[in-house]
Parts: sequence; C-alpha cells; structure tokens
Amino acid sequence: MAFINLVRFDGLKSRDWLIYKYPSEDLVLGTQLIVQEGQAAVFVKSGLVADVFYPGTYTLATENLPLLKGLINLPFGGRTPFSAEIYFVNTTVRLDIHWGTNDPIQLIDPKYYVKLRIRAFGQMGLRVLDAVRLFKELIGGMQQADIVKFDKIKEYYRGLLVIKAKSAIAETIINNGISALEISAKLEEISLKVENQIAPEFEKYGFTVINFFVQSINFPDEDFEKINKILEDKAAFEIMGEGRYVTKRSFDVYEGAANNKSGVAGAFAAGGIGLGAAMNMGAAMGQTVGNPIRREETKTCVSCGAQIPIKSKFCPECGFNNSEIICSCGNKLAPGAKFCPECGKKVE
Repeated sequence: MAFINLVRFDGLKSRDWLIYKYPSEDLVLGTQLIVQEGQAAVFVKSGLVADVFYPGTYTLATENLPLLKGLINLPFGGRTPFSAEIYFVNTTVRLDIHWGTNDPIQLIDPKYYVKLRIRAFGQMGLRVLDAVRLFKELIGGMQQADIVKFDKIKEYYRGLLVIKAKSAIAETIINNGISALEISAKLEEISLKVENQIAPEFEKYGFTVINFFVQSINFPDEDFEKINKILEDKAAFEIMGEGRYVTKRSFDVYEGAANNKSGVAGAFAAGGIGLGAAMNMGAAMGQTVGNPIRREETKTCVSCGAQIPIKSKFCPECGFNNSEIICSCGNKLAPGAKFCPECGKKVE
C-alpha cells in the first residue's frame, strides 16, 4: 500500500467547484498538507470532523489532529499510517450566482386593476464562512474524487430564494399600492429586504450572503398591452373632454357592432348589452350624427354647468329646465328664476 506524503488540490479552471473530495485516504503522520488561498481542508475520520485547515503548509501530526490519538494505533512511531477523508472547500467569493422565478407571480395591479403575471430575475454573491458547518449540515459524505459545484447549491436554495423574492415583490406592489410599471424604482429596496430575509437561512449552512440583487421585474407583452390601452383611453379622455370622448366611444362600439358577422344585435348581445339598450344607443348616435353639435351652438346648463345644445329646454345631464320663462306681466325671466323681478310674482 502506497502512502501519500503530500496532499494538495490546485482547484479547477472553471472555478465553479464548491467541495472536492481528495481521491486517497491512505496517509501517514508526517504527510505534508498544502492548502491554497481561497480553500479550507476538512479532515474526517470515522464520520467525525477531526480538524479544519486554512491556507498554509502543514505537517500532519497528532498535535494538529488531536482526534486521531484515540482513533489510531501508534506502532510506527513518527510515521504511523492512518486513513482519513480530506475535503477541500472553496472559500472564495462567488458573485455570479444567478436566480429567477420558475413560475410567475399572479396579482392585480393596484393602480390599473389589470391581472399581471410578473417574473423576477437577479444575481447574488455567496461565500463559505464556516466549512465545518457546511460539511455537517449540507454534505455529510461524498465519493472519492467527487465534486460538488455551485449549481447544486443553487438548486438546493432555489425554493427559498423564489419564495422570499415573490413575497417581497407582492408585498411592495399590493401593500404600498405601487403599479408594476413603477416597480423598477423599488428594486434596491426589494433587494435589501430579500437579502435580510435569506441571510439567516444561508448562515445555518455555513454560508454568508455577500449581496443580493433583483435585477429585473417584468411581465408578458400582452399584459402590458392591457395597461397601455387604459393609458391611451385616459389620454384621449383628458384631451377630448368627457362629452366628445363618450361620443367617440359610442362610435367605436357602433362600428364594431356593424362589422360583426352576427349583426348589430349579435355584437351587443356578445358584449353583454341588451337589445333595448343597443337600440337606445343607436338612436342617440343617430341624433348625434344627424345633428352634429358645434361649439358655437351650445350653452351652459345653469344647474350643473354642462355644455348642452342651445335649443335644448332640459339638460340631458341633470334634467334641469333651461328654457326661458315669460311672466304673466310679460317680463322674460332667466332659467331657474323663482320670482319675477318686475312684479314679484312667484314663478309657477
């Protein structure tokens, strides 16, 4: 049996390794151990962690492996052979650990009341702070020359990351009443909140969270189109004014009904509008088309202030009588007058 006099691991070119198990367990007291920068070496004997070594050069002896004294015999003096598992742990900082939500967060936008399917993506940085805790809590044992990569850790923690990220995003949108269109301004706040929540969970397994970022929060184009349509209608309402906007919308509905294969009644029925209501709308639109209202042919209702046709006796908005009243004394009274200013007679 050949015994190992020198133990070292030079790492992998990809640097994506987390734990590497040394391929041989046949050692002797006096074997030289070299631990590179950014590494820690964990010695395990009979399932127990004997010791952990950080960057430097060591000569293995019972002084620095005190647990071995009770686990091996010493008939060979200073060159006593023994077996032990050696695990090299990568303690360098990894800043390129990416994460993302597998399924969307479904919620109602608090500003536009549109159902959205939100996804989030980001990046985080990790570092092994306690190699012994990592081995005890997460690894436990490996095959010889086996390697655990960071991808395995990402899979292990993906559920935790996604749950915390979803919770923070939904809470920010719903509780603070922030639209998904405005959430980009809150990315730093959400990132810090999630980092504070996941850091204690990672510490349980020997990791420290260096940083955590939510880089983007987005939703499908079809969801955005719904909000965009609302914004377009709002802009048209503000530019055109209430009266003209309602008229335009009436034309849009009527045009859609005319183009419907089932006819006008079928289109209104499909839209949930009764035939009677559709006919009334058509009549109102017919009046609008046949008698276009020009700005100079309107007057202001003395009750509600709405612009109404100059010849209208009653306001179509509030129903107030806007026609001129002639008193029995022959004096013309303004709309809404209760008494005649000439004779003092009460207006009936």
